[in-house]
Amino acid sequence: MITAVAPSPSRGWQGAVLKLLRADDFQLTVTGVDKITDHYLRVHFADGGLLARHDVHPTMWVRLWFEQGDRRYQRAFTLVDPDPPTGTFAVEFAIHDGPAAGWAQSAFVGEEVQATVMGSHFALPDRDPDGWLIAGDASSLAAVNSLLGAIAASDSPDVPVTIWMEYQHDDEFTLPLRAREHHRVEWVHRGETGTAIVEMIAAEAFDATGYQGWVATETKSTRAITALLRTRYRLGRSGVVSQPHWIDGPSIVRSGRI
Repeated sequence: MITAVAPSPSRGWQGAVLKLLRADDFQLTVTGVDKITDHYLRVHFADGGLLARHDVHPTMWVRLWFEQGDRRYQRAFTLVDPDPPTGTFAVEFAIHDGPAAGWAQSAFVGEEVQATVMGSHFALPDRDPDGWLIAGDASSLAAVNSLLGAIAASDSPDVPVTIWMEYQHDDEFTLPLRAREHHRVEWVHRGETGTAIVEMIAAEAFDATGYQGWVATETKSTRAITALLRTRYRLGRSGVVSQPHWIDGPSIVRSGRI
């Protein structure tokens, strides 16, 4: 008797490129799911050997693959509390329409998902900044927290830090932002135009020479904020690290880096 085996969903051209670049693949196993708010989930994983092969660094991220129809789609997520000795970490999902959020809402203990490691690299500046200017939102919360942890563990943990956090849902105020007592945190409602956070940052501009900027929000906002920090805050091109995390448009990408 011949048994028909359904073909595995394709990773498309992105998967082909990653394979050509010899990116590392790992099989992750779900060990728990936490509902943080109605719009935010944390999924815990056994790492399948990932952390034994790759050194942890601030804002470290991996690509997860999610099936939808006959395709697999990748989304990039920052590791939360990676622990190499136990081979565990978590990933956080801002809930919206899309294959990643849909998978997270139905994830169960024992379920497996494929992960690829390629492209993640970040380190604090060699010279300790005089302060930090950080802009993020729910989609980049894990990366913001990872960065704040690295600053706290650095040789200059008590420098001024300003964090602008854009929000869309009122329950985002309860998200676990790991700010310290001396950090200044401004929550900014996105609104219909999506420009409020850019307008606030523009209005507060000052000569921040010697500071370091870090930006991870919606694509247009990220570009606008990055330009402001480089020019009106006088950080220059090398003084700002930026990475769009989602696209606001007819086809929204919203769970992690794009």
